Amino acid sequence: MTTIRALRTYRLPERPSLIWLELETGDGLVGLGETFRGAAAVETCLHAELAPVLLGRDARQIEGISRQLLTPYVGYNSSGTEVRAASAVDIALWDLAGQRQGVPVYQALGGGARASVPVYNTCAGYAYNTTGQRRDIGADDESMGPYDDQVAFMRDAGALAKSLLAEGYKAMKIWPFDIYVPASGGHLITLADLEKGLQPFRQIREAVGNRIEVMCELHSLFGGHAALRICQALEEYGVFWVEDPLNKMDDVVGLADLRRRTRVPICGSETLGGLRPFRDLLAGDALDVVMLDLSWCGGITEGRKIAALAQAWNRPLAPHDCTGPVTLMAGLHMALHAPTAIYQEVVRATLATWYRDIVTGLPVIEDGMAQPPVAAGLGTRLQDAFKQQDGLIVRESR
Repeated sequence: MTTIRALRTYRLPERPSLIWLELETGDGLVGLGETFRGAAAVETCLHAELAPVLLGRDARQIEGISRQLLTPYVGYNSSGTEVRAASAVDIALWDLAGQRQGVPVYQALGGGARASVPVYNTCAGYAYNTTGQRRDIGADDESMGPYDDQVAFMRDAGALAKSLLAEGYKAMKIWPFDIYVPASGGHLITLADLEKGLQPFRQIREAVGNRIEVMCELHSLFGGHAALRICQALEEYGVFWVEDPLNKMDDVVGLADLRRRTRVPICGSETLGGLRPFRDLLAGDALDVVMLDLSWCGGITEGRKIAALAQAWNRPLAPHDCTGPVTLMAGLHMALHAPTAIYQEVVRATLATWYRDIVTGLPVIEDGMAQPPVAAGLGTRLQDAFKQQDGLIVRESR
């Protein structure tokens, strides 16, 4: 009765980066998964490559399924299509495991290491990262609403920091250097552009002092010289971390060299798939903070092993979410469980808008702290209205 009998996927044309997965078992339970980027390719992989492996398989064999799906002939050791598909499957299997035991996923993993989790607001906009098109903005861009924080941090980051503090957020992440990448492919940043990129950090400190932590995201866009110049310039602003500073975040030697030459902590990387890149980065003394995305790294099974590596090297862990609501819920469960987890990323713009249209449950945030989900499994389901909307692409394998 615990065998997988159906695999269903859902895609929305207006959000082409996202795909949702349901795994149905013989006892009538439905597990929910999600992944991000190249959704159409992931859909093909799930139905053409993985469905024949999964259908009829015991859904309780999570570790065995994870090992099989994460060692394909191609696609391993990166966040490629195969690994993203495997990640969605694994998240759904853990959702099933929690439901079957009648407990939230973090308890099925072995219980919580903390009563709640601090969150930071990634200062994105309402449709950030979901349309398949990059949005680089300036201070003169039109704001799409009160939570269009990507425009806000370029326009007046100090006012944005005050707004976040008023809502209980005690940490924020911004990326004002991205717009200077096209001029040189990220290999050069001039003093003039460096000064303009530093302005939001200066505004935050002038407006609220040290009452809010600030992270700087570099989106794997920079070469070593430009990244070092930015990191060293950020030192005086007390940034909590600089995230994904180099254009290859599996570059152990380059990251270790950068880390030795700057005082800002280096964080990485949501872009990596599988256990091995994290092992190599930690062994090479190349990271201060371990960030992982459960919809890209291999799911919760692989994520808990990456968390164990972070614990073994005494490094903090920070689950990523600037993708979708299911990944956010999965990350929260990992952040509750993992011993060294320090933050869960959220985007207040999406929490307040379209995430609510997709799923039934989202994190409850009180005074900057995400509270533990109480329902069994992930604690969220696809909304009935979402499944019935026009234009939704549904595909099923049995």
